Amino acid sequence: MTDHHTLREGDFIKIYDGTIFEVKGLCHPSERVIALIRYIPDPKGDRELDSILYRKVYSIDERYRILKEKYPQFLIFDDAFGEYMPEVDLSSVIHVYRPNDKLRKLRKNVQMSKLERQALLFAKILKKKAKIPWKKIGITGSILLGLCTDKSDIDIIIYGIKNCLRVRDTVQRLLASERYVSRYKMEGLRRLYQFRVKDTIMSFEDFLKHEIRKNFQGVFEGKEFFIRYVKDWNEVKEKYGEIIYKPEGYAKIRAKILDDSESIFTPCVYKVTDVEFMEGQRLNGLEEIASFRGRFCEQAKKDEIVIAQGKVERVITRDKDYLRILLGSKPTDFMVTIT
Repeated sequence: MTDHHTLREGDFIKIYDGTIFEVKGLCHPSERVIALIRYIPDPKGDRELDSILYRKVYSIDERYRILKEKYPQFLIFDDAFGEYMPEVDLSSVIHVYRPNDKLRKLRKNVQMSKLERQALLFAKILKKKAKIPWKKIGITGSILLGLCTDKSDIDIIIYGIKNCLRVRDTVQRLLASERYVSRYKMEGLRRLYQFRVKDTIMSFEDFLKHEIRKNFQGVFEGKEFFIRYVKDWNEVKEKYGEIIYKPEGYAKIRAKILDDSESIFTPCVYKVTDVEFMEGQRLNGLEEIASFRGRFCEQAKKDEIVIAQGKVERVITRDKDYLRILLGSKPTDFMVTIT
């Protein structure tokens, strides 16, 4: 059986019938892993792995619909979260895909696809320029699985706070100089918007204002890239069940960003102050905005005023309890700056 303590954001798992799930977060229940469907076997699929055609499932709604229809046993009411969660039983897992393993294999390979070669070169540049160890960088997404197409992008993952900050600063410098990488041009941003708006409703003007300044995405050798930053195991303080998350409704708020130092990581967290409830039940003690979705990373900066809408959760720890807004579970969830 797979050890749940070794599964984390950026990993993928395959279950008994070939369906592939992506692991979400860094904290999982015993003998289960929180994961969402990503690729399903489909005779009309546009990509192939082990002689099986696959289709990529994009929207959160469709992922949950398939889960309810085909795998209701993986939709578990979790007392720690106070709701039904997508949790795959580890006894159903037949293969684990790890980003660092993929990169290690590519470094040894002579024969690889053009996209794999580009991904390896990009990883080498980041590793060298940021001066981080090989074991703290990996390749995730469709390249990791061997399910990439001509339209696939390059998904890089970095582990460890210090390494993440080094890579972030390196990419920011490279984007500014347009050496090796470049920011999205308008055409690319429009394409990205059409992809994202299906899952996160937002005007193109608001989307443009936020995406154009993000430093974890862009273009490398004509291919789009996305870099995911994840804390290392020894930096994860939370253990499953030690913190209880209790749903408290849905709300829209206005707030000031007090601290954005956790905004590059997945999950990302923004500490907030001067909170004003605009819609939904008015509650006291809302201290943060959080998300497990990479699209909300670097969404706002310290001292900016934001309007955010999402699920309200009460976070109950051993020492305190407070409220947060969690973004990403509904298409109507959003956060935009108004300063």
